[in-house]
This record gives sequence, C-alpha cells and structure tokens, in this order.
Amino acid sequence: METRVTMLAFNGSRTPEFTLRLALKCAPGSHPGGAGDTYTCARFSVQRPNRPPMVLEALTNWTYVFKGPEADTKGPVLGIEHSKFQTLRDSAGKALPAGIMYMVYNSFIDFHAMCSVFAEATSSGKGIQDLKRIGQKIVHVAAFSQPPTNLGDQVLEGSYFKNGEITLEFKGIGVQNNSPCAIIGYDSGESSFKMIMVSMPDVKTETNGSSHYWGDIYKSMATGWVQQVDMTEVVFSETSLPFPPGKVNAMTERALLIRNVSEQEFESELK
Repeated sequence: METRVTMLAFNGSRTPEFTLRLALKCAPGSHPGGAGDTYTCARFSVQRPNRPPMVLEALTNWTYVFKGPEADTKGPVLGIEHSKFQTLRDSAGKALPAGIMYMVYNSFIDFHAMCSVFAEATSSGKGIQDLKRIGQKIVHVAAFSQPPTNLGDQVLEGSYFKNGEITLEFKGIGVQNNSPCAIIGYDSGESSFKMIMVSMPDVKTETNGSSHYWGDIYKSMATGWVQQVDMTEVVFSETSLPFPPGKVNAMTERALLIRNVSEQEFESELK
C-alpha cells in the first residue's frame, strides 16, 4: 500500500510529495467472528521530501489480529490498538511529530476501511452484497458514521471524522492479477472532521475541515480477495493557533494505491 500526500498552495503550486509505504501480510482465520485474520506489518517506511526513506523499525514484523469492523464497537476504531503508534520514533531516535504519527496509524485504518468494510459483506444494513447488476448503486451502512480519531496524548478526545453519504456502485467487470474482478466504485460524499492536537508541549491546536474521497475496488469474482484499490482524497482545512497568525488554511491531496501481490513480489520489495 502506498499513500502519496501533496500540499497545494492557494496560488496553485504543489509541494513535493510525502510518501508512506506499508507492506502487509494476511493469514486468514478460520471464519468471520472466530479467531480473526492475523496481519503482519513486514515494513512501514516514510519518505519526506528531499530525504531518504525512513523505516519505522517499531512496526517491522508487528502482528495484530483483525476480527472485523463490528467485532468491538466500544474499542478503538476497527480494533486497531493505539499503543503501538504513540511512541513511534524516526531513524535518529526522535519522536515522530503528531501529524506524521497520525498518518502512519491512519494507513492501517485506510487499508481496513477499503478492504474489510467496503469490500466485504455487512452483517446488517446495505453493503457490497446488495450490488447485483452493473450500474446499480447503494448507500452503504457506514454512511454518516462518525468514528473518533483521538490517538494517545497527542491527538485528543473530541477529534473525529464524519463520513458523508457513502455510496457503492457496481461499475463493471475488469481484470487484475489475471483474475476477473468486479469493479466497485465508492464515494464518501461530503465528509468533515475535527482534529484537536498537541503540536508541541503546552500548545494545543484545533483543525476543522472537509474531505471528499473516492475510488475503485477490484474484487476477484473467483476468490473474493481484493486485488487492487485506488483512492483520491481532497481535503480543505483551517487550523486555529494560540499565536500569530492565528489561523492557517491548507489544501491537501492524497493518492492511495493498494495492490495484492504474489509472495515473490512481496519479498523482492523488502530487499
């Protein structure tokens, strides 16, 4: 999974891309709601503009069990524990800034939102299982959901992401990895968020904004495995600061690509 983040200035200029790369393995469990699926993060790297890639050693070979989006609605979002991300450090041993730490954590949320929520049948409410013919569109049960986005003592309680009217559309049939795939388009609708962050000691900032993300999921019609996901997200935000200039506006574009690869290609990527 690769996520490219670009900041856009109001004069139209673009900053160099900020790239996150996640190599993730899945060992399927016995059945949904049972032992769950075991995921292993083989490597997570962050590449900031004009710097070499930085591997987050604390996440190398980190293993967690994913029991499904509805396994524990009272726990952390999608069951992804926070503790592993709160103490992440760069290659020089310095704690990651809150914004980067959150993007690393959010990569796992993005992955499971696409592959485990949108691409899998829901136990209640409308989901991918309700798409029966090409051209059909449904409103997903996750529409207008508002999961919390707090993370440790740097992204505080009261932070959230509110989805708009999420839709899924059966767009057609395609081929990925030599496998016939259903092409499922998804669209978040008009989404919004609030992030309350501690950007430095004793300095709290609040960011409010809007988001719109959309893309396609390629799901194998033979095996049910997701073969590819692409996503584009456009974000507009305003951050309130306790010091001049008081408010900072930003435009951000995210481009995400998830690919299901062979074991051989996976291992070669890690070399």
